[in-house]
Amino acid sequence: MSKFFGKSFWFFLAVISNALLVENIAIATEKTAAVNQIPDTTDAIAITNELKQFDSEIDDITNTSNAVAPIVIANEVKQSQPTAIEPEQNHPTQIEFVSKSQDTNSMSQVTSVSQLSDVQPTDWAFQALQSLVERYGCIAGYPDGTFRGNRALTRYEFAAGLNACLDQITRLIGGATANFVTKEDLAVLQRLQEEFAAELATLRGRVDSLEARATELEANQFSTTTKLNGETIWGITDTFGDGTADDDNTNTNFGYRVRLNFDTSFTGEDRLRTRLQARNMARLDRTTGTPMTRTNFDGDDGSQIILDKLSYLFPLGNNTTVEIGAKGLTSDDVGPIINPYLAGSADGAVSRFGAFNPAIYNTPGETGIAINHRLGNKLNLTLSYLANTAADPTEGNGLFNGSYGALAQLTYSPTPQIDLALSYVRSYSRRNDVNLSIGTGSNNANEPFGQEATRGNHYGFEVSWQLSPRFALASWVGYVDAKQLSGGDASAGIWNGAIAFAFPDLLKEGNLGGIIVGIPPKVTENDIKSNRDDATSLHVEALYRIQVNDFISVTPGFYVITNTDHDSDNDTTWVGVLRTSFTF
Repeated sequence: MSKFFGKSFWFFLAVISNALLVENIAIATEKTAAVNQIPDTTDAIAITNELKQFDSEIDDITNTSNAVAPIVIANEVKQSQPTAIEPEQNHPTQIEFVSKSQDTNSMSQVTSVSQLSDVQPTDWAFQALQSLVERYGCIAGYPDGTFRGNRALTRYEFAAGLNACLDQITRLIGGATANFVTKEDLAVLQRLQEEFAAELATLRGRVDSLEARATELEANQFSTTTKLNGETIWGITDTFGDGTADDDNTNTNFGYRVRLNFDTSFTGEDRLRTRLQARNMARLDRTTGTPMTRTNFDGDDGSQIILDKLSYLFPLGNNTTVEIGAKGLTSDDVGPIINPYLAGSADGAVSRFGAFNPAIYNTPGETGIAINHRLGNKLNLTLSYLANTAADPTEGNGLFNGSYGALAQLTYSPTPQIDLALSYVRSYSRRNDVNLSIGTGSNNANEPFGQEATRGNHYGFEVSWQLSPRFALASWVGYVDAKQLSGGDASAGIWNGAIAFAFPDLLKEGNLGGIIVGIPPKVTENDIKSNRDDATSLHVEALYRIQVNDFISVTPGFYVITNTDHDSDNDTTWVGVLRTSFTF
């Protein structure tokens, strides 16, 4: 019985093996028939004829010497004598063609080739082409500087390399220099060209089609130079201490701000910026009662998507740039900010006051023009005029009759590590539109005469010094001479100042530590005595930005305000912030 089952088992294996063998023979027959359908191409015939002409030239050359040194191509060609390559006869290559159309001028109609086998490093064709490549330098290698001479190639990759060698040797023969290509190498090339004629023709057809499609895309696409970049901030904030009230009315809150910039260039040197913004970030002054508690990234538009900025920047000569803003061009956008590490709302100070001199860069206006002009290698002059209600044609508004700020700043950089700036702003705030310090100082500093029309002369001095790659400091002082223009003629003086310490790459490369100590804008003198600030608040801030990667940073920080709102009757206010920024 066991013998019966054993014989049955071997009989079953024999039947299965014969069936598989018959199937393989049938497939091979079909594929061989397909090979016989390879069409001749005009390009293949042309190259063959050209090689035959080369043969006649080489016959004359080889009569003198049949062993000629190879052509030297740059530094990639090996310095060795050429050796004749004996063709092998046992490597037929099978290709299956699926003909869709005879038109090879269109990418969608090129004859499709499905590979039944790649060109292996052991194949005669591979070794022949590799020898030509090494001796005549017709392929430089991959972009990473490697040749990968033992890697299998697809037939199209092989055809591309073969085409490069054909072109290179054609140039060498056409140059008729002292060293020539050997006759044996031409014979090898001719055989390779004949064996891969179909791939060569298809490859050239695809290149022509790609060039045509690229030309069409360039002619018809919307813009070749519009780039999208964005930024989003997530912020958790809270306040501690009674501040200006008897109780702390601020709850822990979590808000966001997102900005999308569409930057378009028409000449390569200009920039049209269109910025969309949506935000829902708490303004802490609404619960603490003082602008001193505001963060550097607050603002609430009810999560509505709005056009936040529209401006066009372009060069005027070699030393001048001009920016025209239809919306959202503010004074902190127009010139050099002399607090390089801590000015940014997404990656700098967490408080509004800690970013820059509020007497200069927090002034009215968002529509107008800004000019930056280089005066040599060390001086830069900035001029700007920005209006608050330029689009409103009614009385007391418009480009020149409403609130505005006109800035002039001279920046001096004696060394790459030191920047100094003298700044002046002339401002006008119409009645019921007064906010001299744009939310950074005391209530009196923002409205020294209430909401009566106010004119301001703003003076500032700023300095920054990079003492070492890991330590920099910045400092400023600002003064505003304010004048009441309606409901009286009172005058007031407003001072502020700060010093900031930045520690780049603190603990880890890319991270940033920061400490800011200063006095927010304070009314030191006022003809309206009730609007003077009788005490002095001290702003102390610390932050540490953790750079998670090139696109994400997390910044925990806090700031303390003593005698909140420059009032000795108010308690100290603490503000805690956790900011996460995403840039892309």
